[in-house]
Amino acid sequence: MNLEDLNKLDLKTLADWPLGAKLGLLGMVFALIVAAGWWFLWSPALESLDAAKTREAELRSTYTVKKGQAINLDAYRKQLADIRQSFGALLKQLPNRQEMDALVTDVNQAGLGRGLQFELFRPEAETRKEFYAELPIRIKVSGSYHDIAAFASDVAKLSRIVTLHDISLQPAKGDLTMDAVAKTYRYLDEEEIAANRPKKGGQQ
Repeated sequence: MNLEDLNKLDLKTLADWPLGAKLGLLGMVFALIVAAGWWFLWSPALESLDAAKTREAELRSTYTVKKGQAINLDAYRKQLADIRQSFGALLKQLPNRQEMDALVTDVNQAGLGRGLQFELFRPEAETRKEFYAELPIRIKVSGSYHDIAAFASDVAKLSRIVTLHDISLQPAKGDLTMDAVAKTYRYLDEEEIAANRPKKGGQQ
């Protein structure tokens, strides 16, 4: 069958078509049905299937993580309790506002107990951080090298945290003079912490 024969075919006389033309038409109809099925049915279904597989993988991953957390829940609780205990122990090393005067006296007594001569012992303005305040004390003491070293050791052993900064040693009349800044720390109460928080609009 050539092109001229195909042009003469009429759907109204489909029953009289040659077998080859009928098979060709049937093939075209089948191809159209398959294409339409793919476009309207199978393709969206496959996309939904891929999305479902991706979601399944995500859910499996989430399940694995949560299962591990559930298995280790007791260990996490113990770790949290240990952290709280450690934090409480550290917090106890910071005095509150009422205990600061006693701590300053302890630093002074540590020097006097070693026979040091205080030429300067001046608490300066405290600096507030987020959860604690820092009180620097400018000191200048004179004495033997051994006594100054023992004083530094005594300060480090105080029950409250005291650190020495900006240490400078100079010889003076057979002894040494030490200039330093002793910093003590205290925790802020709830009212002070609230006052430290920035207000809306970035104003303090």
